[in-house]
Amino acid sequence: MSTHTTYTHTKLFKLESGKKLRKVELAYQTYGKLNAKKDNVIWACHALTANADVLDWWKGLFGHNALFNPEEHFIICANVVGSHYGSTNPLSQNPTTGQPYYLAFPEFTIRDLVQAHRLLAAHLGIEQIKVLIGGSLGGQQAVEWAIIDPKIIEHLILVATNAVHSPWGIAFNESQRLAITADRTFYAQQRDGGTKGLKVARSIALLSYRTYDAYVATQLESVNDKTGGFRASSYQNYQGEKLCKRFNAYSYYYLTKAMDSHNVGRNRGSITDALGAIKATTLVIGVENDVLFPLSEQEFLAKNIPDASFKSIKSAYGHDGFLIETDTLTNIIGTFLKESSNKKIIKLHKTA
Repeated sequence: MSTHTTYTHTKLFKLESGKKLRKVELAYQTYGKLNAKKDNVIWACHALTANADVLDWWKGLFGHNALFNPEEHFIICANVVGSHYGSTNPLSQNPTTGQPYYLAFPEFTIRDLVQAHRLLAAHLGIEQIKVLIGGSLGGQQAVEWAIIDPKIIEHLILVATNAVHSPWGIAFNESQRLAITADRTFYAQQRDGGTKGLKVARSIALLSYRTYDAYVATQLESVNDKTGGFRASSYQNYQGEKLCKRFNAYSYYYLTKAMDSHNVGRNRGSITDALGAIKATTLVIGVENDVLFPLSEQEFLAKNIPDASFKSIKSAYGHDGFLIETDTLTNIIGTFLKESSNKKIIKLHKTA
């Protein structure tokens, strides 16, 4: 059973900045049924331009007959605040003016995204999450949530993510925002504003998601006499146009700012102090040749989260490997959850 619906928070939603949003809406999807014990919840946090349909964008890991399947689990994925896919975002109507927010939308942080998830969890009566999982920006949400609510998360799975967004990652995001703001239509108060800039931004982003080897494998020319019309050029144009058809420049602009804000140590003493507060049984997975979220960032997470496990995977696709290498992820995560369950059973026997 799959349900696609929207939760409306009728009270003021206070952001970390102190600014407030009225009547925040969260689009979300659920799959399967919550069991009597309410202990079969799998909560997936999505990445930058994804939506609430996790069975679509994380096929192979989520789905019927997959590791996380609706026959066994109650799966939830919520579209984040600021995103294009049904939740309150810069194109939503501003209750004060009756017009879309556009650039009047307040900036928000990863913690704000998590606070919205917490409101949805309370609305759904969920007090325990068996597995909280996310990759990239989704992983940033997951690690924040595990720090904020350490007692409700049983298993935490962090894939291709970090504890604080790096200067390198911020530089990539700023370069994309420079492309968007160079498009004058971004300031024109129209729904398709900044579209040309968004196309360039996506082209820049793609270089951080993939690798040299991936482009050689898929975009190498088969002839030697070309001086133009290269496959790699067509690919960058295609990917930019593809995103423009399904997303908007304003959401992209704000979500990259939220990613830049990610630092679990903010107002918590230190990054290591914050990670040390996590109580969930944790698995951290990195992609060996990830340019955007290098393996050292996942190693840092695993080192500083109490008793965390660490695994690395190989992928020709770099950062995007976290979405593509689902067979490998299934094996690693499935083994981790089985071993964690066995340890729990042994511990119960010893205390009995």
